[in-house]
Amino acid sequence: MLQKVEVTERFREINPGYNSVFKPGRLSIGLVVPMENYSGNSIPSMAHHIERIQLAEELGFSAIWLRDVPFNVPSFGDAGHLFDPFVYLGLLAAQTRRIALGVASIVLPLRHPAHVAKAAATADVLSNGRLILGIASGDRPEEYPALNIPFGKRGELFRESYDYIRKMSEQTPRFDNPFGCVTDGVDMLPKPLSGELPLLITGSSQQADEWIAQNGDGWMTYPRPAGQQSRLIKSFRGQIEERGGMDKPVMEPFYLDLAADPDTPPRAIHLGFHMGIHHLRDYLQSRQEIGINHIALNLRFNQADPEPTLRKLADDILPSFSN
Repeated sequence: MLQKVEVTERFREINPGYNSVFKPGRLSIGLVVPMENYSGNSIPSMAHHIERIQLAEELGFSAIWLRDVPFNVPSFGDAGHLFDPFVYLGLLAAQTRRIALGVASIVLPLRHPAHVAKAAATADVLSNGRLILGIASGDRPEEYPALNIPFGKRGELFRESYDYIRKMSEQTPRFDNPFGCVTDGVDMLPKPLSGELPLLITGSSQQADEWIAQNGDGWMTYPRPAGQQSRLIKSFRGQIEERGGMDKPVMEPFYLDLAADPDTPPRAIHLGFHMGIHHLRDYLQSRQEIGINHIALNLRFNQADPEPTLRKLADDILPSFSN
């Protein structure tokens, strides 16, 4: 039997979005856009996407998660939500009021970090501090030649980009980085609303475990069997404790196909399950017990209409996992 993770430390407060989504010892529930079934096609319709995001906010989901898919790679089979994530964040900042706006995740090696820092800080300010920025090294080799960037250097580029973005949150920073030299008198505006951006590391991003635990404001990791996931979370938090740091959150994505019968047992699908609502509640409870702080539900394979599914989740799941 899995031992419940006891968490006594609080998470560092960074901005309103991060602070509302991540609570020690608690699990919150978010949603990945687009909220529609496009299992038979790599390209979603994006129909009613704003209305569904606004419904998610009204129903009490804690976060909306965008993805960064610069190129549609046919072999990968998923074009994401089509829109540039930073342009989309600007739209959502104006169309929502409370829900956290997350990106899972920006592929740092494919963008200049100055552009990432500027766009992310802008989205954070426009949303009144609701941005949570996941960052990744990328997993689609076909995208890299299109930008004349070596796929094999993505780990190094990721670290250098991370350092650059962190520096840009400072007042009139001065630094020399492979991406550029920022000298006295040069600054970037706006600054993030609370003075810094919450940066969550995705997977390993080609980095050592120690680097991830020390530098990220949290960890996004793929779903795994409970025993394996529990060991990895304990290892992650053990690395933080060894360095005397404050505890940090862990989140994972989850593909859900919600069955009409609430007692339908779990059947595995890509990175998730077809299951009834009762088994979903048990699954989420087990994730909370091993130390997961947030799950982003992806409805790409969900066979029921999105709106009734959102309402069902809000009625039967969110009350058990509200922060």
